[in-house]
Order: sequence, then structure tokens, then C-alpha cells
Amino acid sequence: MDYQNYIRTIEDWPQPGVSFKDITPLLADAVAFRTTVDAMCAPFQGAGITKVLGAEARGFFFATAIAYDLGAGFVPARKPGKLPYKTISESYVLEYGENRLDIHADALTPQDRVLIVDDVLATGGTAAAKTRLAGRCGATLVGYSFFIELSFLKGRSQIDPDLPCSVLVTL
Repeated sequence: MDYQNYIRTIEDWPQPGVSFKDITPLLADAVAFRTTVDAMCAPFQGAGITKVLGAEARGFFFATAIAYDLGAGFVPARKPGKLPYKTISESYVLEYGENRLDIHADALTPQDRVLIVDDVLATGGTAAAKTRLAGRCGATLVGYSFFIELSFLKGRSQIDPDLPCSVLVTL
């Protein structure tokens, strides 16, 4: 499948100088979305994944579907103040600012085998924050699955180089 046919670039959004990769055309096409989820899951079938960790907001689209396909639970990493229970947090830098991700303090345990999923690997900030959150919980990180990698931003330098990292589209 030529995934790039389903990615729309929006220049100067959400701020000047950013080339935003809009994946809503892919999400709206049932066959393309299903094919993408299957391809993002494939490298991790049989890896014993117990939890999929996805970040708000676009990461939820893929992470929930992948968790379902892998028979795993889904753990939402949310922006500050969005989770109702006790949380742990990690700050990160992204392409156009800084932020923080929270997960519930009891969302991951040392018995969990975690797959980190997101729509885009850009600077690697959110992936690194999710990696740190999983580590703080004592969970075993199994790998990463991304739909798009913006290789010019060198986000791979922020994630564990010894773990599998699956990417469907490199830009």
C-alpha cells in the first residue's frame, strides 16, 4: 500500500515553520486504516505484549486499535490534568514547544510487556517520555511502532536503540 497517498501535509500548522502531517484521510478510509493497523502490529505478534502505551491525542487512534489486535490493554499517556487518579509524569520537548505526559500510577506493573505506539516519530520527545514512564513502573519495554518517521528530526536518537522500532513511512 502506498501510505503516502493518505498523508496530507499542512504547512505552517499549528504554527509557522511546522509542516504538519495530517493522517485523517487514512483514518477515514476503512481499508487503509485496517491495513495500517495490521502492518503496525505485525512485527510484534507473538511478543507477549500486555499493554500498549499511546500518547494523546493522535497516538490514541493507532494505539487502541493495536492493543485490541494484540489482545493487550491500552494505557493512555495524557496531557497534564486529564487523568482522574494518582499519576506519574514525564516532561518532554517536541518540535514546537514543551509539554508533559501523565499516566495513572498503577497503569503499568513490573509484569507488563509494553509496546509504545504513536502516529509520528518526530523529535522523539513523546516516545522518550513514554519510555521513561514505562521504566519508572518497572515494566519491560518490548519495542516501538510508528506510522510515520520524520527522519530529518532525528527522533530515533531519543529512543532505545536496542529495541525493535517499526516505521511504515519515512519522510
